[in-house]
Amino acid sequence: MKGIILAGGFGTRLHPLTTVTSKQLLPVYDKPMVYYPLSVLMQAGIREILVISRPEHLDGFRTLLGDGSALGLRLDFAVQSAPRGLADALLVGREFIGDQRVCLILGDNIFHGPELPLVLEEEVNKLDGCTLFGYPVPDPERYGVAVLDARGALVDLEEKPAVPDGDLAVTGLYLYDNEAVGYAAELTPSARGELEITDLNRRFLAEGRARLVHLGPGTAWLDTGTPDSLLEAGAFVQMFEKRQGTRIACLEEVAYRMGFVPADGMRELIRAAGPQTPKGRYLTRLLDSSELPLPARDVRTARR
Repeated sequence: MKGIILAGGFGTRLHPLTTVTSKQLLPVYDKPMVYYPLSVLMQAGIREILVISRPEHLDGFRTLLGDGSALGLRLDFAVQSAPRGLADALLVGREFIGDQRVCLILGDNIFHGPELPLVLEEEVNKLDGCTLFGYPVPDPERYGVAVLDARGALVDLEEKPAVPDGDLAVTGLYLYDNEAVGYAAELTPSARGELEITDLNRRFLAEGRARLVHLGPGTAWLDTGTPDSLLEAGAFVQMFEKRQGTRIACLEEVAYRMGFVPADGMRELIRAAGPQTPKGRYLTRLLDSSELPLPARDVRTARR
């Protein structure tokens, strides 16, 4: 499976912060926003990832992320010159995707939870068509909403309904079989001139090949598209990291735990971060600690 981070758009709700940079390059506490969705793709075991953004912002992403090789990844970059909708990312990334399945994640979404890597791996393995991830919210009218039947099966998708039929928002994380690329090419732009991701998901739903995974207690989902939500996300990350003594979306740590880099590679990453910086000291403690958990894949094997 390949991964796509959609980091385009104008970020108008964050103006004037986004007049000179991409929203996804803004900080969320101690790291750029794009680190958070990138870490989710890595936790899903995905190592080939495409970052899509506006042309004036791509150099910033390249400077920040490089080619990904130090983390055991292969990163590519592509341009979305106009906001043509979320489903358009599959068309921009058509050649990159090739004949593979794809995980699409929005660049301003933050997911965190101790069981998230295991959930992602299981859902990637059982994917048949389209898998969506739902999260309960107090204001579902602001989101796409998943409608479930009495058995908890997905039966409908509503886009920002005035009177929502439930409180499960569809988050910005999507798993697709390869035919999603062809389906996206057949979509008709909506009244606002965009290829709507909900229309793509409804295509799979009509075929009986769309399912919803409920991200319940223990998992956090944050959308950082407004000044308030950006501030709240930063406060959440700060509180969690200080209380737990661990870091959210630390790419070097995720790469090591996923087995993307060996111990020697981790030492190189520590040198690059600076051994005496807070991150360098954190990574050194992880590498040297006798209590360091097994890399994530070994943990999953041990659980079976």
